[in-house]
Amino acid sequence: MPISANPLFISAAHKSSGKTTVTIGLLSALKNKGLSVQPFKKGPDYIDPLWHGSASGTPCYTLDFNTMSHDEILQLVSRKLSTCDISLIEGNKGLYDGLDLDGSNSNAAIAKLVDAPVILVLDTRGMTRGIAPLLLGYQAFDPGINIAGVILNQLGGSRHESKLRAVIEHYTDVSVLGAVHKDKRLEIVERHLGLMPSNEDGEAQQKITDIGAIISSQVDLDKIIEISHLHSPKHLKSSIKSIADTQAVTPQIRLAYINDSAFGFYYPGDLEALEAAGAKLIQVNSLTDKQLPENIDGLFIGGGFPEERLNELHANQSFRESVRKAIDNGLPAYAECGGLMYLCRSIITNQAHGEQQQIEMAGVIPADAKMEETPQGRGLIRFSETSLMPWPAAAHNNIPGNSNTDNTDGTISAHEFHYSHLINITEPLNYAYKIHRGSGIDGRHDGIVYKNLLACYAHLQDTNQNHWAKRFIQFIHHSKNSTI
Repeated sequence: MPISANPLFISAAHKSSGKTTVTIGLLSALKNKGLSVQPFKKGPDYIDPLWHGSASGTPCYTLDFNTMSHDEILQLVSRKLSTCDISLIEGNKGLYDGLDLDGSNSNAAIAKLVDAPVILVLDTRGMTRGIAPLLLGYQAFDPGINIAGVILNQLGGSRHESKLRAVIEHYTDVSVLGAVHKDKRLEIVERHLGLMPSNEDGEAQQKITDIGAIISSQVDLDKIIEISHLHSPKHLKSSIKSIADTQAVTPQIRLAYINDSAFGFYYPGDLEALEAAGAKLIQVNSLTDKQLPENIDGLFIGGGFPEERLNELHANQSFRESVRKAIDNGLPAYAECGGLMYLCRSIITNQAHGEQQQIEMAGVIPADAKMEETPQGRGLIRFSETSLMPWPAAAHNNIPGNSNTDNTDGTISAHEFHYSHLINITEPLNYAYKIHRGSGIDGRHDGIVYKNLLACYAHLQDTNQNHWAKRFIQFIHHSKNSTI
């Protein structure tokens, strides 16, 4: 299907403006109109995409300048846009916020790259006439950005809405696409890394339905659909020509991955890359399954919030023991962040009255994971591989047909979000990564190597600078063949 519509970029003036909730509502409402909706999130992020995927019924893909080239972002958006009716990209923080002074990795840069009209979600609490210079300033700051409309959020009532509409109409040419009033039904529980993940919220689907109904009644969905079809995105049209068709690969590796309310941080693109490399993905529940499935060739434990499910994880002793025994027996395994914590001897948390709770975990890694009140590692992490990396990039790149095409200096960009750190390390550890930026395990190293296990705080994304999924599957192949 040819690309005939723009992706729409949902942004804000600053973080915590309610754009994620509005985006969830828009995705649900557009889906309920019978449209095929494709969500994206400017990343790195796992939590918001879980909600977006649940609301749209379509996996939400991450767009991240730190791990993806411009061409790679264009190709991903082009490929997904060619199979949907409408697409929404949610930004992070404010429209012009980003790490670099020139804005090269800002939300606005993504919007310009993919020719996306911007819809601003503005938190209007305490605002009246001041909304006009805010909008005028956002328009003037970068004339290359098409601010196609605004959704007023957190309105105090109909009188407040009328005042703001009058001010915007008098002083600006910005269309008001919606006016969302304060409503407790729009609230989603927040945690230190953002919203509570939808895979932990047993009432998530009902919450999404309620939010969708409210947004549908207070936002002009027809106008939003019209904006998405005003002109075809030239950058995406030219990019789609370079997308190669991928041939189906017969699965040869049985890869179990833990996906439940304790561990749910997986990029859809990474899971697809594992399947493309020949993996048959077998979903496992660490809270209810009694043991790992039989005849698996490898194990992947993603991130999540195991500290929120400590008692349930501990109670499932037979599963913990099956994981420990499998890894001790040489099962190839990869664990990120929450998965790393689960493989430690225990997880230690702080209780209400200053006491500490220490709960036994799988006991593969000779250390305890201790939760703190402040981040122990958060944001961009860059590292290079040591000689102990079990599935090294250098070896992968020497195989004909393999390459990490955007990795020119030997370092890898990833991200980390953790409030825990390792203490009471009782044995020397071997590390796969040398940290150049970020925290990792101890500020200098990350990627604990034990037998055929790699466990790290870094969250990898399978992109052209680091095709980790294929390398991991090739490592499992090698390990499997060497034991036959």
